[in-house]
Amino acid sequence: MYKYDSYDQQMVDTRVAEFRDQVRRRLSGDLTEEQFRPLRLQNGLYLQLHAYMLRVAVPYGTLNSAQMKVLGDIADKYDRGYGHFTTRQNIQYNWIKLEDTPDILADLAAVEMHAIQTSGNCIRNISSDQYAGAAADEIVDPRPYAELLRQWSSFHPEFLTLPRKFKIAVIASETDRAAMRLHDIGIKMVKNAAGEIGAQFYVGGGMGRTPMIGPMIKEFVPLDHLITYSEACLRVYNRYGRRDNKYKARIKILVHELGKDEYTRQVEEELAHLLTMGIEPPIAELERIKQYFTDPAFEADASDDLDLSDPDFRLWVERNTHAHKQAGYVIANVSLKPVGGIPGDATADQIRLMAQLAKDYSFDELRVTHAQNIVFPHVKKADLYTLWKALDEAGIGTANLDTVGDIIACPGLDYCSLANARSIPVAQKISERFGSSEKQAEIGELKLKISGCINACGHHHAGHIGILGVDKKGVENYQLLLGGCEGADTSLGKITGPGFDENGIVDAVEKATEVYLSNKQDGERFLDTYRRIGMDPFKEAIYG
Repeated sequence: MYKYDSYDQQMVDTRVAEFRDQVRRRLSGDLTEEQFRPLRLQNGLYLQLHAYMLRVAVPYGTLNSAQMKVLGDIADKYDRGYGHFTTRQNIQYNWIKLEDTPDILADLAAVEMHAIQTSGNCIRNISSDQYAGAAADEIVDPRPYAELLRQWSSFHPEFLTLPRKFKIAVIASETDRAAMRLHDIGIKMVKNAAGEIGAQFYVGGGMGRTPMIGPMIKEFVPLDHLITYSEACLRVYNRYGRRDNKYKARIKILVHELGKDEYTRQVEEELAHLLTMGIEPPIAELERIKQYFTDPAFEADASDDLDLSDPDFRLWVERNTHAHKQAGYVIANVSLKPVGGIPGDATADQIRLMAQLAKDYSFDELRVTHAQNIVFPHVKKADLYTLWKALDEAGIGTANLDTVGDIIACPGLDYCSLANARSIPVAQKISERFGSSEKQAEIGELKLKISGCINACGHHHAGHIGILGVDKKGVENYQLLLGGCEGADTSLGKITGPGFDENGIVDAVEKATEVYLSNKQDGERFLDTYRRIGMDPFKEAIYG
């Protein structure tokens, strides 16, 4: 994985010192909250319902054991003993004291981490495929390109005050594991007819108040134009994006209103201008970055055998592991969704345990997923049982990946000042209702996502079943959506009808699964059955 050079380190160290002085001035009263607010947001510090929340960047979801250990230590030292992994492949701490934040940022900087651009109207954390560098189906590791984009976007003077926040994802396989088309810019690394690697650009996707699927605007951008083309996309947006109405400020609105063809024409015009300016970093820089993403020292003769005599281990292997490109190895997923638990939460001890296990069994590397789970990307099959036993004893060995129990949920009204309803209790009740392995096996793949407000931090639009919390005359209410998908066949969920109270929405989810089980054909997922039979049978069962 990428290692900071002196420039990277100086950048984060200087920001820590700068923010330490800003916090001192805020605490002394020299800065008002109005003056301080944009400064703290530049450092990922939010003021939520009960306390400050700090969001820490994990670029393209990749981190090492030393970094993971520090995340656990921060949870103990400065929070209430846990952290919350988010759909942006980041981690959040929900109970931060303002006076502690400079020390937290200093602790992060000591292990090449920061909270820069995790908030504000700027280019946020670059996300990617959590299986990058390990999956057998990728044409190239997408992380070097994501790292190049990270370096370009960090402190970019033109893009620190965009009309609205901006999110970029990079993938490199036909299987989209990063919800690429639901980003402001989605980049898919591809090969052209000549076998050259380049980038396919999708622009104008996003969830929130007006969900849209990003259209492809460029089939092939050569690598020596990757940054320049990205800059052209941003410059057109920065020039014409709405600043008078935050609800219409995202690039998806601009692309929709201009039309894909006109937006693309303007990007190409801007590209022609930028190519005269020579802003593209030299290919040598990309090659330098690639050296940090070479394969670890796999054992060429590692055994493919697995002892699956333990039925609990067998189930975990079946559900929570993924094929690796190297024989004798697997990709192992840690579900942070125990039955009745809070999706994405991990205690300080669990975080430190995962750090140690990564050091011992995964070449010192972990990944954070946009589904709020953790990945060990390179585990030798001979070590897999030992790894799982340690996870299971710590309460994070649950075998439920991509089932109804693997729920995505934002913090909701328990923490967030923007939320209209609580997400956590709903997730817990659904988890308990569908907690048995037998029920999860009967239903199969079902991606359920919950957001506490229209901002869609829980990605409810992209759930096979989505739940949106709304305020109905001062009472928490929950709308049910069906038919969303975040993969290569991206689709947006549709609202079934009137909303429900907390218990009613759990019952509605169960009724929806019963319709699926009554109508499914061989091999069909919930999503497949919904697409085949349509909304009406579900509405009839749910509303009578």
